[in-house]
Amino acid sequence: MDDLSSKNYISWPILTLMAFVTVIGFDDIMYNFQNQGMTVITSWVLMLFLYVIPYSLIVGQLGGIFNKEGGGLSSWIRGTNGEFLGYFTAWTYWAASVPYVVDSANSVVVGFGWAFTGSNKFQDTMSNAEFTFWTFLIFIVFIFIQRHLKNSMELLSTIGGGMMFIMTILFVVLAFFGLAKNGGHMATQPMTWKTIIPKFDLKYWSTVGMLIYAVNGCELIAPYVTKMKQPKRDFPKAMIALSIMTAFLTIFGSFALGIYFNAYHLPNDLKMNGSYYAFQALGQQLGVDKLFMYIYAWTSVLYMCALLAVLLDAMTRMLISDTGDKFMPKFLRKTNSDGLPINGYILTSSLSAFIMLLGVFLPEMNDVFNWLLNLNGIISPGVTCWIFYAFMRVRKNSAKYPSEYVYIKNDKLAYIVGFLLLAVTAIATILGITPQDVKQFSHTWWYELIINIVAIVVLIGLGAILPSIRRREEKYGIAFNKGQWIAILGIVIVSIIFNLWLGGTHLTWRGLYIVIESIIALIVITMIGRKNPNI
Repeated sequence: MDDLSSKNYISWPILTLMAFVTVIGFDDIMYNFQNQGMTVITSWVLMLFLYVIPYSLIVGQLGGIFNKEGGGLSSWIRGTNGEFLGYFTAWTYWAASVPYVVDSANSVVVGFGWAFTGSNKFQDTMSNAEFTFWTFLIFIVFIFIQRHLKNSMELLSTIGGGMMFIMTILFVVLAFFGLAKNGGHMATQPMTWKTIIPKFDLKYWSTVGMLIYAVNGCELIAPYVTKMKQPKRDFPKAMIALSIMTAFLTIFGSFALGIYFNAYHLPNDLKMNGSYYAFQALGQQLGVDKLFMYIYAWTSVLYMCALLAVLLDAMTRMLISDTGDKFMPKFLRKTNSDGLPINGYILTSSLSAFIMLLGVFLPEMNDVFNWLLNLNGIISPGVTCWIFYAFMRVRKNSAKYPSEYVYIKNDKLAYIVGFLLLAVTAIATILGITPQDVKQFSHTWWYELIINIVAIVVLIGLGAILPSIRRREEKYGIAFNKGQWIAILGIVIVSIIFNLWLGGTHLTWRGLYIVIESIIALIVITMIGRKNPNI
């Protein structure tokens, strides 16, 4: 009987692998290498000991406390702070997924370009408008096919994820083999201890959000903590193993990139094309030309396509099902005969199109890709703040929230650790709003700053508005009549396009004009929305 029951438990090595897939990937290493160069090696070491390990162990305790509610982030906040904050956490978690989904669709376009042409020529001949069109087309296609290929996409996701993990490990191992083969020569010169010591200035701190974005996601394994046979003993083992694997991949992976790229003079398009450049250089060094690059390109396409299809369905279902009928408008919870939240898909598509539209006026396709990626580095860490806030609430009244596994037995010390992690994450989120990868205070810098703020306000602000719409449904039967919907949506669309046009001009006071226009639009929308829809 003991042997039979033990089959239901998850061993700590399996939990380690599950967590590893959600935490780090090859692109995460590449993005931060672009931001910090070889100094990112020191940043990874600091992140692992001061952030990743306590973050993972905190997630373990929260998952154990709220295991009956599924262990999700919104249930942690709901259990410690009430229904509304639980709903708002679910919304912000979903909102953080929107730029990620668009980024995944962008990566599919880039991956297909490399897979078919073997170079970045496909991108060089593409305008921003064309890039946006192809991204949105892929996005729409996957919304239509996800229902029919759902099981297939889950299989592809497993295969693609496994292949991506293997390719990442393969790159690190073969890079060091190639380094030994060519006598230890590296592209990064000079390579000394000073090369990996960061300069802790404002520029550095503004890139910490991308580091946090790279290592977060561990909360996804929280529901499985209670499925371990001895979580108090085995969960810390899993997290220590996770930290060792993450350390290997990030530290040696970043060093391996320094073998092929001069960290002092990195290509401007490294975030978009760096992974392909790296595998191309690896193949050339080992005498197989572009073989590794083509394998990686198709691996990336397979992985991103599967990820995109699963995300589109999962994120929408999670939002609609987790928030209930108290705060989510009835028309968004409406499903078709197959149980699919059609209006929820429309909302996801509309906000994704809005995000893509914000970047269409940037100078180059590479700027669009980099901006969207950096937007993830703002919103995703902001959502991570909820985890530490929930942990602080738990440790403030630990007797009310018992758990088999406890991170730091002393409540006061645990509370301080949670507060420090919350403060660091919040500061990194705020500083991350300043644009990356462009000349500071240039025209493009100011434009990216404006659209960063606009994207955050719209994605998060909409979540605060939806409960009001739900209250109107309860009061009047419908939130707005057809005329009100047309007027509200029309004003929103015109306002956004006008503000984008203003942001693309060289007017001295364009920032002030955008604020004034936005306030006027909000006042008009509020006046229309307050009217009784039945009159």
